[in-house]
Amino acid sequence: MLSLAYPWILLLILVPVLLQWKKPAAHAVDAPVFPVGYWLSDLPGVTRQGNGVPRWQTLVLLLTWVLLVLALARPQHVGEQVQMPVTGRDLMLVVDISPSMEEQDMVIQGRSINRLQAVKKVLNEFIARRKGDRLGLILFGTEPYVQAPLTFDLPTLETLLQESGIGMAGRATAIGDAVGLATKRLRDRPQQQRVVVLLTDGANTAGEITPDKATEIAAATGVRLYTIGIGAESMIQRGLLGSRRVNPSRDLDENLLTRMAQQTGGEYFRARSLSELESIYKTIDQLEPIELDGKFYRPITDLFFWPAGIAVALWLSLFLFRRNAGKLARARQGAGGSVNHG
Repeated sequence: MLSLAYPWILLLILVPVLLQWKKPAAHAVDAPVFPVGYWLSDLPGVTRQGNGVPRWQTLVLLLTWVLLVLALARPQHVGEQVQMPVTGRDLMLVVDISPSMEEQDMVIQGRSINRLQAVKKVLNEFIARRKGDRLGLILFGTEPYVQAPLTFDLPTLETLLQESGIGMAGRATAIGDAVGLATKRLRDRPQQQRVVVLLTDGANTAGEITPDKATEIAAATGVRLYTIGIGAESMIQRGLLGSRRVNPSRDLDENLLTRMAQQTGGEYFRARSLSELESIYKTIDQLEPIELDGKFYRPITDLFFWPAGIAVALWLSLFLFRRNAGKLARARQGAGGSVNHG
């Protein structure tokens, strides 16, 4: 849809008519009479003469003035209504990358994969669904570190997740420090939008702050903790003396994770398989729905340069035409004078 930002400026189109009406009869103005005769009459190549100008030049100058006024009125193209990116929750993903995450007790299409590979697959799908939220990523082992700060740039977040590797943060598990760092990153964000999704397969074995203390701080800050314990409860382990059934999740502290979630208004989930892990993140989607009541706007494209450019081109063309015509007329007069003198 086309519109004008300043439609009242179109009244300036009448200025040449008013100036022509008030112009004294004794001062005929050669090109250009229009627009605004006296203003443009002092420009290079324009002279005052008693003779009138050809009608087509007057029309060209009038058209030039109309185009300039139209450019000043700022024509615009207003596009279709577009929804702005919504600002939903600030959600920090906290992922354990200690060596125990290398346990291959997850299965995808009949093939065994380790826990971190399963987490990457499921989190990629989770991240892609959270358009409108700001997501961040904290990885932890002996110490936590921010792999990606809170951002709307979800593709970059997915890339940084894929670049994470087991053991990059040490060989222990500092759950308390990880929650403390996530809380610190979220504390300045709006309340009711601070969410931490913590995933681990073990118990707290390192760190300067205990998980209970970190949970207390998170609750006081208004951060909700959703905790996920990952790892199968039973698997066949093969050895030199044969096979035996073991519990690869024997170190998982479910009581701690449950307590942390309950004290902050969140929920604890148990992921024994890839399908359960996928279901858990879909459940979190439902518990923390994306806000869709974003604002709308219409993209505006300015078009003033088109009438302005055409106006300048017309005026320059007329200026060059008159200058060349003047030179040609003087050359003819000079040639005629030489013939008469002879």
